[in-house]
Amino acid sequence: MKQIPDLVGRLRGLPVVAGLAIVFFVGYGLGNQQSIGYAQDQYGTPEDVREAFAPFWEVYALIQDQYVEEVPIAQLVEGAATGMVDALGDPYSGYMDPELFASLNRDLEGEFEGIGVVIRTLEDSGEIEVVGILKGAPAEGSGIMEGDIFSAVDDIEVTGMNQTELADLVRGPEGTDVRITVRRDDTLIDFIITRARIIVPNVESEILEGDIAYIQLNQFNSQSRLDFDAALNTLKVNERAGLIFDLRDNPGGLLSSAIEVGSAFIEDGTIVYEVFGDGREVDFTANGSFADIQVPIVVLVNESSASASELVAGALQDLELATVVGELTLGKGTVQQWLPLQNQAGVRLTVARWLTPDRRWIHEDGVSPDIVVEYMPTTYDDPADPQIAAALEFLLAEAASVAP
Repeated sequence: MKQIPDLVGRLRGLPVVAGLAIVFFVGYGLGNQQSIGYAQDQYGTPEDVREAFAPFWEVYALIQDQYVEEVPIAQLVEGAATGMVDALGDPYSGYMDPELFASLNRDLEGEFEGIGVVIRTLEDSGEIEVVGILKGAPAEGSGIMEGDIFSAVDDIEVTGMNQTELADLVRGPEGTDVRITVRRDDTLIDFIITRARIIVPNVESEILEGDIAYIQLNQFNSQSRLDFDAALNTLKVNERAGLIFDLRDNPGGLLSSAIEVGSAFIEDGTIVYEVFGDGREVDFTANGSFADIQVPIVVLVNESSASASELVAGALQDLELATVVGELTLGKGTVQQWLPLQNQAGVRLTVARWLTPDRRWIHEDGVSPDIVVEYMPTTYDDPADPQIAAALEFLLAEAASVAP
């Protein structure tokens, strides 16, 4: 069985939790510092690249020689790096200054300081939309709603910013206030929200009516499989009538975690393919940690299920190991690598596409549920959840069909 390479730091992009939650999906390690600078340090910069960059150095020299004020070199470097990555026109790639790079890496541990909304970039307009609100976070109950478009943060216009730039503005020390301006339809609305330290519970579980086990996974991080296994054992899943695996509002996370969680359901074979721009392909297979779940399984998804969530849901759907219930998922089918730089900053760069076991590329299309059930909660604690109700109905019917 194929060994999975070291995956500790590669994100596969989805939304962001900004104090925000960016949709993300991480793959291989954070990068090899030596390899990043290879073109210049080891082999010399190619002549055509030196010529192409001549205007850059000319601008730098002009600023140093003639600009009316002295500008720190680090500021110029960060501006140049930001502009270079932004020129790609890819909402999932971006330059991260040292503070933001460290902050976003802490997100993978399920803890951050901010307001607690999940965001994504709209492909057609480049605007940043709220697609989820974390339970118990400051944004919950503030009046901000899914579908709101960010307009300004502390009176700073954010139109045209990428997700990491917006997240940098929204985040801040717990106990401090931030003014958020959103556009809802044609109206601008202001909210003043007090930031807090937000700890996202990784797994929530319970037994539902009809003796159905329920496990909700909120993020794919280094602890997800351990927490998932603990829930399986606590609920004694194979003694139940079925399992609901809830990936709604899950923005993604580590590729390694997605493989680990997927391997609980998949005994052997491909979980995901990764296809690079040069045509290279990596086949990630089940890692041998099969949990031998013997009861019928429903995977719940919605439009905020992204990246690693879509990977797992798509794999279980392709392999006919679970029935997917809910709404069309976000549609994030690209892979980002987080690469550290010498100034302690980092670059998040799209490096590949990922495909399901049936070689579906779900980018911008999403994973289509086997059973479509739309749900727009009217309150944050709405007890009437038609998607869970549909999952229960399906599983109870399955259990009845095999009863002696």
